[in-house]
Amino acid sequence: MTMAATVWLGTPAQRDARAEGIGSKVSEKVASLTSSSKGASASAVALDKLPPLPFAPDALEPFIDTATMQIHHDKHHQTYITKLQTAITQAPSLKGKSLDDLNKAVGTRDIPSDVTTAVRNNGGGHWNHSFFWKILTPAESKEADYQVVASDELKKGIEEVWGSLNAFQAKFNEAATAVFGSGWAWLGVDDSGKLVISTTSNQDNPLMKAVVKNAHTPILGLDVWEHAYYLKYQNKRPDYLNSWWHVVNWKQVSHNLELAKACKPP
Repeated sequence: MTMAATVWLGTPAQRDARAEGIGSKVSEKVASLTSSSKGASASAVALDKLPPLPFAPDALEPFIDTATMQIHHDKHHQTYITKLQTAITQAPSLKGKSLDDLNKAVGTRDIPSDVTTAVRNNGGGHWNHSFFWKILTPAESKEADYQVVASDELKKGIEEVWGSLNAFQAKFNEAATAVFGSGWAWLGVDDSGKLVISTTSNQDNPLMKAVVKNAHTPILGLDVWEHAYYLKYQNKRPDYLNSWWHVVNWKQVSHNLELAKACKPP
């Protein structure tokens, strides 16, 4: 479902902004973050519904192009949901489980063998993308400013492990670049409470303890499937990685860290 840009027009704050000469497009992008600025949870996403983007499809320009956002969200994410519903229909024992529960059960006997692959690929795809949209934000929004909105706990954790934000980003980019084929790169909290970087193949994620190495609670994730960037960046994945940092929602990442520390799902 593509959200029309007019949803974000007409609030008092935006009318004031336009009166002051600020372009309406910028007003739309910034205002689109207001409703979710306190952070949101992927685990609250319905199994059978495509969650709306928390911003307009063009809001991440020029770093992520409009066409990619529309295809990625409306087509690819929806396909994972549709195929997951088919798998659940074939395995009645899965009805009533949350998206979190399905992902955590991948690789265990809780998932019937005849739908194991379908749940792993499509339940993972649904969870990963629902999580991914929440950690993105327009580059000009406050939420994209690490120094302003990142929590002290997040800054401290990054500095303790990597020394600085720049050093962390370099290590994260290195890991994401090294993913062969399709997959994801993650920042998460391990059982000791320490921040860790990991990668997964295809639509696996760190919640799938039975099938992935270095399982942890993710607080940041990056899709490095080609469908996430190929229209704009073609085979230049490193360029996509460098651009993506401009649209990371550090307020949401900080909220995810708070949830992880409290042993709650992101």
